[in-house]
Amino acid sequence: MINRKQLLLWGLLLLGSLKGFARPDEGMWLPMLLKQLNEADMQKKGMRLSAEDIYSINKSSLKDAIVQFGGGCTGEIISNQGLLLTNHHCGYGQIQSHSSVENDYLTNGFWAMNRDQEKPNPGLTATFIVRMEDVTKQILGDVPAGLPEAEREQRVQANIKKVQAQATAGTHYGAIIRPFFYGNEYYMYVTETFKDIRLVGAPPESIGKFGGDTDNWMWPRHTGDFSLFRIYAGPDNKPADYSPKNKPYTPKHHLPISLAGIKEGDFTMVFGFPGRTTEYLPSQAVREIVEISDPAKVKIRTVKLGLLDQDMKADPRVRIQYAAKYASVSNAHKKWIGEMRGLRKLDAVTKKQELEKQFAAWVNQETSRKNTYGQVLPQFEQNYAQLANGITLARDYFNEAVLGVELLSYAQGFSQLAGMIQQNAPEAEVQEQIKKLKAGAPGFFKNYNQPTDQKLFEALLQLYAQDVPPTFQPDAFKSQTQNFKGNWNAFTQEVYGKTSLSTPEKVQEVLSQKPAEILKRLAADPAVQLISSFVGTYRSKVLPTYTSLTDQNTLLNRTYLQGLREMQQNRKFYPDANSTLRVSFGQVDGYKPADGVQYEYYTTLEGIIEKEDPTIVDYYVPAKLKELYQKKDYGPYGVNGTMPVAFIASNHTTGGNSGSPVINAQGQLIGTNFDRNWEGTMSDIMYDPDRVRNISLDARYFLFIVDKFAGAGHLVKEMTLVGASSSAPAATPKKAPAPAAKKKK
Repeated sequence: MINRKQLLLWGLLLLGSLKGFARPDEGMWLPMLLKQLNEADMQKKGMRLSAEDIYSINKSSLKDAIVQFGGGCTGEIISNQGLLLTNHHCGYGQIQSHSSVENDYLTNGFWAMNRDQEKPNPGLTATFIVRMEDVTKQILGDVPAGLPEAEREQRVQANIKKVQAQATAGTHYGAIIRPFFYGNEYYMYVTETFKDIRLVGAPPESIGKFGGDTDNWMWPRHTGDFSLFRIYAGPDNKPADYSPKNKPYTPKHHLPISLAGIKEGDFTMVFGFPGRTTEYLPSQAVREIVEISDPAKVKIRTVKLGLLDQDMKADPRVRIQYAAKYASVSNAHKKWIGEMRGLRKLDAVTKKQELEKQFAAWVNQETSRKNTYGQVLPQFEQNYAQLANGITLARDYFNEAVLGVELLSYAQGFSQLAGMIQQNAPEAEVQEQIKKLKAGAPGFFKNYNQPTDQKLFEALLQLYAQDVPPTFQPDAFKSQTQNFKGNWNAFTQEVYGKTSLSTPEKVQEVLSQKPAEILKRLAADPAVQLISSFVGTYRSKVLPTYTSLTDQNTLLNRTYLQGLREMQQNRKFYPDANSTLRVSFGQVDGYKPADGVQYEYYTTLEGIIEKEDPTIVDYYVPAKLKELYQKKDYGPYGVNGTMPVAFIASNHTTGGNSGSPVINAQGQLIGTNFDRNWEGTMSDIMYDPDRVRNISLDARYFLFIVDKFAGAGHLVKEMTLVGASSSAPAATPKKAPAPAAKKKK
């Protein structure tokens, strides 16, 4: 029988849902605001730290062990000698750059057995956060209300430059100022960026990418997704360009690694640099994503991945050339599929509409609210209707199909050069562009295979011609395709046969001419002609409308969110992710992906052995790993005859959190975040506590691979290991569960 307390509780839960309150474990929170917003909630979940232990400018804290790795991932410092842990897929480009057919570190792995063997990576950086500061008043103080968005942005950017200059004057620090809540607030991150980052170790792909694209975004997972780097500094322990004389960086804090393991319900915290979320979009924007944008991008990338896969399987050289590119294309492709499914399953558009109805009712209660917020929702409706009339589709096809062809993407720089010469740009600027193109040619052609790109050209431009409304297609492209009467192969052969951008030798020969001759050659080049026509049409027919509507929607979103915060004053709002340092927290927990299925919260090495299939590259298991499994030779990292591999928790994460440390209640490293479950990929737009899970590598499996598999125990010795592996991954199972999915009885 339902009692009054239960009815009251359910009523409150329903009310909270309708009003849009942040649910348990949802949110990516600003470290400097943890004390006032989150500390109590985190401690109720089991955290034994204070907000000051996590973020402090007065003493060393957890933030001093966290870096933005390469601009797109997160890494953590795990020794007092600058040893940096991140994901295998985050270090993949560097591993690939050091690989060749003769020294295939992708296939075989790499381990530096001494400091001299550690490999430098030009251009790779690691950035620490020195401090955060609320600079809203400095940025918006002299910006009058009602300015057109473009003028407002100019004023804001001028203020940002001024505040940045003041914050970094006389120091080696940098400063990043980002808008939060669509520009209602601004925060500054003062940064310290290191530029000498060396590759220390990486497992073979059969471990670091085990499961490959088949298992990507999926749970259960058995991927040893990690790589090791080291930060080097000058003699003063400050950032310095690469030099053999540089010394390993001595950090203010490094994360101790727990051997005690995890159990269901344990507190978890993810500390990193999430890339981008859009949790406060209106219903029209969510509908556009589900019905137009995601389907178009998935369709294009499905074709692209199929062609890349064929050529990579046929030629080992092509596999190495395109390994990182394929992984990047595939990652977003599968994510978008899961995102569409998740949003539909959540009925996200309807939920957004319900909130908007409440907002409209609240607005209509007062004249002042009507004046401020009355046009927000109707204007959203009008703007997104315009975008749906071909603009969004044309934009996505330009970015995914046209620029998805490497020759055309590469030709953009040459088209720009031709334009500069034709418009009589200053000689110094022309020569600088020539120098840039010459310098970039070797890197481009190192990872370029023309026969593969020709297949992409033929397939992707055919999709473009079929799906993009003719109004938004270049006239030159339409006439060329008509001339070839639907013979796409002949069209492809014509472009690739006559272009001067097909080999590094031809490129260097063209760029060695005088500007007038360069212009003559490029003006007649079919690839340059084609990309020029695409870019010209895009800039004249698509981009102006898209930019105008986007600017309007930015202002509308800012106003809408301001209104929501005014309407829901008891709600704790977290800002969308924008590649700045954030904290999310949750608990170790399984989930139910579908009717009759319940997933456990961990996997073990036994699941790797069960998945093994020598005929499928994604499921190849190295002989050494099988030998260790058969002997149960797990050292201090195993538990009761099992070897933990990965686990899931309810932390709210997104792209950019790859490589983020997963930290326990005591501030110790228990894992490294590397993915989300497929059912939870819609969390960039709408979080669901029942299905959203972040997937992490168990720290004990990382240590096991480094020590027992790779024989690189010298690296483990410089880490700080704490606790004993006395608890099993779950409830000390007598037999390790297989693929971690069990049928509900």
